[in-house]
Amino acid sequence: MAEERDIKYINKDFSDFRGQLIEYAKNYFPDSYNDFSPSSPGMMFIEMAAYVGDILSFYQDIQLQETYLNYAKDPKNLYSLAYMMGYKPKVTGVSEVDLTITQIVSSSGAQYLPAWSEAAIIPSTTVITSTDRNKTPFILNKQVDFSYSSSYDPTRVVIYDLDESNNPSKYQLTKTVKAFSSEVITTTFQIGSVEKFKTLTIEDTNIVGILDITDSDDNLWSEVPFLGQDTIYVDEPNISSDSNRVPYVLALQKVPRRFVTRFLSTGYLQLQFGAGVSSQDDSILLPDPTNIGLGMTIPNQNSGSRMDYAYDPSNFLYSKSYGLAPSNTTLTVRYLKGGGISANSPANTVSTVTGTITDQSGTTLSTANENYPVFVNLNPAIGGRDGDTVEELRENSLRAFNEQGRTVTLQDYTVRALSLPTKYGSIAKAYVTQDNLTNSAINPRDLVTSNPLALALYVLAYDVNGKLIPATTTLKQNLRTYMSEYMPVSDALNIKDAFIVNIGVNYEIIVRPNYAGRDVLLKCTNVLKDYLNTSRLNINQPINLSSLYTTLDRVKGVQTVKKIEIVNKSGGNYSQYGYDVAGATKNNVVYPSFDPCIFEVKYPNVDIKGRITTL
Repeated sequence: MAEERDIKYINKDFSDFRGQLIEYAKNYFPDSYNDFSPSSPGMMFIEMAAYVGDILSFYQDIQLQETYLNYAKDPKNLYSLAYMMGYKPKVTGVSEVDLTITQIVSSSGAQYLPAWSEAAIIPSTTVITSTDRNKTPFILNKQVDFSYSSSYDPTRVVIYDLDESNNPSKYQLTKTVKAFSSEVITTTFQIGSVEKFKTLTIEDTNIVGILDITDSDDNLWSEVPFLGQDTIYVDEPNISSDSNRVPYVLALQKVPRRFVTRFLSTGYLQLQFGAGVSSQDDSILLPDPTNIGLGMTIPNQNSGSRMDYAYDPSNFLYSKSYGLAPSNTTLTVRYLKGGGISANSPANTVSTVTGTITDQSGTTLSTANENYPVFVNLNPAIGGRDGDTVEELRENSLRAFNEQGRTVTLQDYTVRALSLPTKYGSIAKAYVTQDNLTNSAINPRDLVTSNPLALALYVLAYDVNGKLIPATTTLKQNLRTYMSEYMPVSDALNIKDAFIVNIGVNYEIIVRPNYAGRDVLLKCTNVLKDYLNTSRLNINQPINLSSLYTTLDRVKGVQTVKKIEIVNKSGGNYSQYGYDVAGATKNNVVYPSFDPCIFEVKYPNVDIKGRITTL
């Protein structure tokens, strides 16, 4: 019988391997070899074996280390782990700047109003280059139309010149738009026979992302986060009465032609398409129950059926649910390139325009004319930086894994609602709670209103002056469409208007000697304006009077805050809802109503009143 030998597997470095091999030889081969001096031939072989063991142990540790996000060092592995965690690495950072664009137009008509027919239309593809040594190109984040004005995209109009009769002869139109340090690059790929999950690589650096992809038949290919997602958000101009507040209607569109992108550690960008090999649209392929459980025998087995077969729900029936694969066509890819630290440009340098600008009739404006728009960045362009460092890649990946693009907690719903892009309507305030806790009109026999998983999302919007108003119907519909992609299928969401309670503040202070009472009073009013600013208050947030007292006490020159009184403002230009502030005040805290509401100081210049008094 073979001898059982005690083998240990805890050695990790060269000295440990060498010592263990020597002990092994002494214990099991005492008569065969006993010369363990450093110069002996046997020690040469022992040390060579220890060297091989040390190298293998090292590579084993490295391979294990590279499978963990917190310890991986190889950029290729870090990028793979980041995508696995749901994070898309950034290989460059673009700089961002607010461009102020002005145009001079003449007056027209008996009312001497601006000639809106002369208002410029600036395409989003217009390139504005900086005049500094880097000559950084910038592109606009949207088309600029001077004839259009709304609360989120206002056109400021001022009189620029008067005629001999002191009537306006020219107007200056001003808009502010964001621009990003990028340029549009176009490349093409010749695609032959169909290939499932076709992968292409754009070998370029400082790539920001894909702008669009079209094929030879003018079909548009859409980018999705993953190939299993077959819908994207699209927007259409809003033709309803609330178009001045909600310019676009949000909708979901099915996209059989889709692709995903993936950055490599080299900075190159990979494109991957679906596995569909037919031109037929996915939308007509629906799961058919007659194809399931047919009693077919499993291949290579004598018996059994497909009743308990594990079907892939994301590729049911093995259709092209991952999208179509391009074939026998030419793909034209437009992508954005730019960014980096050098893209940060000083103020008053982003001004050189490249591109065609037209008026409302489509006539091209000449750069020599006075009505040609002027571009200027009053503040520096900032934000340009290099790609993610190793540590940033780790931390951003861990953060992305926790975000997970879903709505589960009440905070998830609130954040997701506030993330709705402003072109679909501006959500100013959002508050989420279980609907059956606040809705007294629930009918227990109604399966819709009595859903125990139903949530009530209370929202408010801003008007053109930044005051709170109820959300419009189109805004609510856009929000419902937007939220539907992130909600669990079992949840129901009822979007409602929160109540607005307008308030005023009356306060009295005692001023310290040798201080100008008027100046101290003005400082106190400004402090209260900042404290009660609408942007700082949330739906169902109480007002702590003790904090107001403490805040005013800290104002230089205030000896004592004698009184602070919150009063309700309703009717006329204020909210129609009255509120018993005195009845809702307990222990120096003004509590909101049972129905979700928000306190708003609508006109702080007149609703906050202070008075200097004496002891």
